[in-house]
Amino acid sequence: MIPLRDNVPARTVPIVTVVLIAVNLAIFAMTALLPRGELEAFVFRYGLIPAKIFRPESIAAYYRHRLGLAVPYDYSLAESLLPLLTCMFLHGGVLHVVGNMWMLWIFGDNVEDALGHAAFLLFYVACGLASSLVQTIASPFSPVATIGASGAIAGVMGAYMVLYPYARVMTFVWFLFYIDVWPIPAFLFLFYWFLIQFLSGMSTLGGDVLAGGIAWWAHIGGFLAGLGFVLFSGIRPAQKAVRPYARQGYYFDPRTGRFVAVRRQSSEDADL
Repeated sequence: MIPLRDNVPARTVPIVTVVLIAVNLAIFAMTALLPRGELEAFVFRYGLIPAKIFRPESIAAYYRHRLGLAVPYDYSLAESLLPLLTCMFLHGGVLHVVGNMWMLWIFGDNVEDALGHAAFLLFYVACGLASSLVQTIASPFSPVATIGASGAIAGVMGAYMVLYPYARVMTFVWFLFYIDVWPIPAFLFLFYWFLIQFLSGMSTLGGDVLAGGIAWWAHIGGFLAGLGFVLFSGIRPAQKAVRPYARQGYYFDPRTGRFVAVRRQSSEDADL
């Protein structure tokens, strides 16, 4: 299932969301131009490598034998912890960055609406840090670099599920030869997404927590951080704007992606 858009228009210009997308794309373009050796060194420095924090002596040997990359193994505390933040601005390929930025565009504008611009920026960074911490705890001795904004964006999705549960996510669905676009309630769409992340994360416990090259626990940590923040902060204004659409008297028009009021019949219109 691929989300195409939601049906909740933003009331304000999503300045922070647009800036975050622009920054991520700019950094990806910059790193894409680096020679392979420089790119590997860049990712080693700014990607999240849990073993740099918990087992730095093992890093030099791993990267020398695996990549032929000479790396130091003595780090300051700041050099070890900085990637918890910087890793959320790095991406490993076009599909990776485009997929993440698309999800941020769909869900970020409305969450920014509800929180305000400055609070949304702090919220986004906090969710990204939470996702990095959870991934680090899940694999404290992993020498593999974890990169991507998925954890921070998962936090945005968790907040959206609480703030806009009655919204509809226009979703591209296909199964064999069946192709269609379904208006799926945001709560169901996001709960299903989280369930996939959780089950996938649980399946990696005791093994490779980066199974398939995906940091499942970063997604789980970010989502729970965003959801928990909204639940315990008491922010609820967005629900009131969307709740009326779920009441009787409205129907969802899949052609326009909007709720439309049902015209009530008068006694003259009724069939007798």
